[in-house]
Amino acid sequence: MAGPAPGRERWAGGAAGRTLDRWMPRVLLLLSLVSVVTTVGIVLTLAGETAVFFRAVSPVEFLTGRQWTPLFADKHFGILPLLAGTMMITAIALLIAIPLGLGSAIYLSEYASDRARRILKPVLELLAGIPTIVYGYFALTFITQVVLKRLFPDISVFNALSAGIAVGIMVTPLISSLSEDAMAAVPRRLRDGAYALGATRWEVASQVVLPAALSGVISSVVLAFSRAIGETMIVAVAAGSTPRLTWNPLESVQTMTGYIVQAALGDVGHGGLEYTSLFAVGMTLFLFTLGMNLLALYIRGRFREAYQ
Repeated sequence: MAGPAPGRERWAGGAAGRTLDRWMPRVLLLLSLVSVVTTVGIVLTLAGETAVFFRAVSPVEFLTGRQWTPLFADKHFGILPLLAGTMMITAIALLIAIPLGLGSAIYLSEYASDRARRILKPVLELLAGIPTIVYGYFALTFITQVVLKRLFPDISVFNALSAGIAVGIMVTPLISSLSEDAMAAVPRRLRDGAYALGATRWEVASQVVLPAALSGVISSVVLAFSRAIGETMIVAVAAGSTPRLTWNPLESVQTMTGYIVQAALGDVGHGGLEYTSLFAVGMTLFLFTLGMNLLALYIRGRFREAYQ
């Protein structure tokens, strides 16, 4: 008569194993609920203080005003200068990051040898591990002083262009890594079929692989946008703290995160209008990032290609 299968006795946990099996789903559920409870707590905190702010400031003035001076004696609470600075730096960052990230992803996926991929991909992803304060001082001391000053002699020491370039370099690994993973998931038979029809390597990459991985690529860009719009230390160091409604990247600007840093480190009394303005700006930033993340989820589901 055949005995028990090899290793079966080792996995027979008895009463202890059944107890663990009964309690482990509850423990894992509790751990998964931590992120949900944290998110709810953040939203409630922002919403509560933002409601206090809008009791004193009209939402119309907040959304359409062209001056932002909550820390001055003559207070104005128009968020358009902060929005303009945030969007300009984010746009510059994406203009840098999309070509670099997408080009790197195509090279790593379609052109690089295994040895080159094993070396280049970790080196590229190393950029994501550099502290953002380092990027900020890199933008302030090198990008502005060494590079941009030669091209634009009248550029301000604190400016949106250098901050946008630094943020673009920082989010490049995000686009590159996620896009390369999406391209690597495209079945090999699609590439082989294109090569069999006489397509070149670039034609395969641009007309077969890239469209098949489009959902992942677009999602990476949207997530990079969310990461760039919420960046704090780079813009606080390199962009300055001048809430100016301008589209000139050579001038000093202030972003939403930059204002939060400035006010949080200053002498802002608890409970005052200046204090609640922090939460109003934070809620605006939260809604922006939430919208972009939902857009990324929609794009991933809408354009996702399923292969067997």
